[in-house]
Amino acid sequence: MKTQIIISISLAFLLLNIPKTLSLSPAAAPAKPPPSSPPTAPPPAQGPAAMVPVQTSKGPLNVLKVLQKAGHFSNFIRLIKTTQEDIQFASQLNASDDGITVFAPTDGAFSAIIKAGVLNSLSDQEKIQLVQFHVIPRQISTPQFQTVSNPLKTLAGSGKRFQLNVTTSDSMVNVTSGLTNATVSGIVYADDKVAIYQVDKVLLPMEIFAPKALAPAPAPPKSLKGEGADGPAVPKDASGAALGCVVGWKNVVMVGAATVAAVALAFL
Repeated sequence: MKTQIIISISLAFLLLNIPKTLSLSPAAAPAKPPPSSPPTAPPPAQGPAAMVPVQTSKGPLNVLKVLQKAGHFSNFIRLIKTTQEDIQFASQLNASDDGITVFAPTDGAFSAIIKAGVLNSLSDQEKIQLVQFHVIPRQISTPQFQTVSNPLKTLAGSGKRFQLNVTTSDSMVNVTSGLTNATVSGIVYADDKVAIYQVDKVLLPMEIFAPKALAPAPAPPKSLKGEGADGPAVPKDASGAALGCVVGWKNVVMVGAATVAAVALAFL
């Protein structure tokens, strides 16, 4: 009997403790350890150094794109492309920190000389010089027009037949070539290296468009040299004979005069 009672009490004790174990809340559950930080990736294997791209400069300003974006410069753009002077602009900007200044004639400015057939009459070299005459090999800001020294040197050259002068009055800036007096009518683009100004006339250099001096008349043939209003000159090889003839006649006159005088004395 005692053995049965002990077994019964033991079973009852086990049955009472099983629900308590199953009904434990999550909070009562043992805390999980915090997640560890992700493992660090192993360093790459040693090898040749990787090429790191280096940021390069933007390069020189594309003058053609600026003019195209501005509009109403199609004739000047066409002339620049024909002469490939856009390459010269980029070369000038790469070679020097002085920059460039461009006087860009509008399409209206070109219409006058296009109608007159001026452009078609120019040689390839003259077209290049015409474009270069509109470009100064240094940047000139608008305030500098007040103090700039004339004449301005252009990419076409300098001298009397490639002179370009700037004059200012109040808020006006005029550019003169000796044949053209143009007005700066706007700023197309300006930074510390490039200045592009709109002008209302094409700048015509004296070297190309001024009347050329007449060539001297050819010398007359040698046989006619010295012939003029007084009649033909005495040939050099005959001058001695002519002089001898003159001396001979003088002697005859003198002899004749002496004879007459002797006869007159005989009758006295």
